Amino acid sequence: MEEKIQYDLIVIGGGPAGMMCAGRAAERGARVLLLEKNPALGKKLSITGGGRCNITNAISDARELVSRYGKGGKALFPSFSRFGVEDAIQFFRDRGLATKVEEEGRVFPVSNNANDVVRVLGAYLHEGRVRVVLNAAVEKITAHDGHVRVISSVGEFRSHQAAIATGGTAYPETGSTGEGFNWLRKLGHAVVQDDASLVPVVIKEPWVAALSGLAFQAARAGVWSKGKKIDSKIGKILFTHFGLSGPLILNMSKGIGEALKKGAVEISLDLFPEQSLAEFDKAVLSVFADSQNKMLKNIINRILPPGVGETALRVCKIDGEKYVNLVSRDERLELVKFAKDIRLSVGGLLGLDKAIVSSGGVPPAEVDMRTMRSKIRPNVFVIGDALNFNRPSGGFSLQICWTTGYLAGNAVEIHQISSDR
Repeated sequence: MEEKIQYDLIVIGGGPAGMMCAGRAAERGARVLLLEKNPALGKKLSITGGGRCNITNAISDARELVSRYGKGGKALFPSFSRFGVEDAIQFFRDRGLATKVEEEGRVFPVSNNANDVVRVLGAYLHEGRVRVVLNAAVEKITAHDGHVRVISSVGEFRSHQAAIATGGTAYPETGSTGEGFNWLRKLGHAVVQDDASLVPVVIKEPWVAALSGLAFQAARAGVWSKGKKIDSKIGKILFTHFGLSGPLILNMSKGIGEALKKGAVEISLDLFPEQSLAEFDKAVLSVFADSQNKMLKNIINRILPPGVGETALRVCKIDGEKYVNLVSRDERLELVKFAKDIRLSVGGLLGLDKAIVSSGGVPPAEVDMRTMRSKIRPNVFVIGDALNFNRPSGGFSLQICWTTGYLAGNAVEIHQISSDR
């Protein structure tokens, strides 16, 4: 006798993509079950953006948007053309969540509270009468034509279709531990090995710890390998007790990791990229001319940002007790060079446990990017971080979640199921 099918769709994973998918499918009338192994939905979402949740990036043009995802980003064009940035922002605004645009196009809730984003999605599920089962760790999934069987720690469920929204392997304490990749392999997908994509960088020089907490809105970071500059960008950096973080460093981390596989890597920081070396030296000379009879330690913060000057004196081995009129030309140029070319030796990357986003997952070529249906198992949808894309910092990862989740929910086939809703 044919086993009873209970749902049109089972969504595995209660993160941003899974909640969007389940909500959209239910809004269209589908019977939906959402399984989440954590005791609450949106665990990782609630801590993104430092607890503020960078919802998306305010790039409305689909072509420009896909360019931010690197070489493989073109595969996202049919997806973003159907549900893009403006659609995502409007989705939240229609449900009472006001948004604002900050530097580099980052879109946040006006409330600066990531939990407000989780609440909007939770209400979306409630409105659609999605059945949500928490503390439900999925152990196995099988998919055949028109029939999906999911075995979990809380029971066995059957549906016509399933959506895998289990994310990658970043922040494993939030539940992203990679089981979804194993299921997808067993279903026939060639899953790309996951790796840290947006991750802080460890620096060998111990004095960097003294700068922990200092942030620079527009510094230039150059990456050097085997005496050759392989990358150079301007953006926000943050010094930490172990090295470097901030959007600029996170976005460069994947390339740094690749370079480390081939040998030693250095990062060169320019804290004043808008000035040439000669222009910055001229500015320092002007400060020196006004402060001839003062100790260098008392005017160093007029030359370098607060917190950096004392470290510069120590690293450059210059006596801060020395009066400015006794500072030699070579000593002055050492300070100038420090500000314009801070050389740091990369010790490594922090790893997947500290990565904001991981790369890896199902290649987009194995998915219909208009509907997110698997080309190998047509009654399985692959969404969110289960897809292999390079995701830069700045709201780009969540936009993939909103887009792919919505498109999958929009493509779910609705069947006549006799049991009561």
